[in-house]
Amino acid sequence: MNQPRLKEFYKKNVAVELKKQFNFKNVHQIPKLTKIVVNIGLSEAKENIKVLDIATAELATITGQKPLVCRAKQSVSNFKIRQGMPIGIKVTLRGAIMYEFLDRLINMAIPRVKDFRGIESNGFDGWGNFNLGITEQYIFPEINVEKSDKTRGMNITIVTTADKDEHAKTLLESLGMPFKKKIMDTSNK
Repeated sequence: MNQPRLKEFYKKNVAVELKKQFNFKNVHQIPKLTKIVVNIGLSEAKENIKVLDIATAELATITGQKPLVCRAKQSVSNFKIRQGMPIGIKVTLRGAIMYEFLDRLINMAIPRVKDFRGIESNGFDGWGNFNLGITEQYIFPEINVEKSDKTRGMNITIVTTADKDEHAKTLLESLGMPFKKKIMDTSNK
């Protein structure tokens, strides 16, 4: 099996540039992707269980892997949730599938967002991981709009081995993640 295009690009170009830029002494210090977790919250699944099947099929189509159903760990009466009820689905991607998904996310899905001006870089958590929220699943070309019942948002968490947010942001920028550029004010006041 061929290596994913993005993984090959990382090994040949990105890793070399990161090693030079941050003066890493060891190859293992270079930040790399560990896993990508994609999850969808399904609060409406408590009334209509068919929503779970539709969302599971859509997420499986997007990621290429069958999602895990997340169930409530305890009952919450204010939200009308009982212990064991399905409340969401998630997929953890690693290896070649992870690189394929990130490649499709960066090059095909994100450019399809309406009025897109870049991704906010405030999604880093302080340990080199990045969280990205997407408001609708229709930006992925694999989703058939006619078969889908409603728009669903999803959270994408990109986990890296970077110990600083600066290193993780540089890694993701090098892989092609379109972050917003900060515009400096040059006018004199």
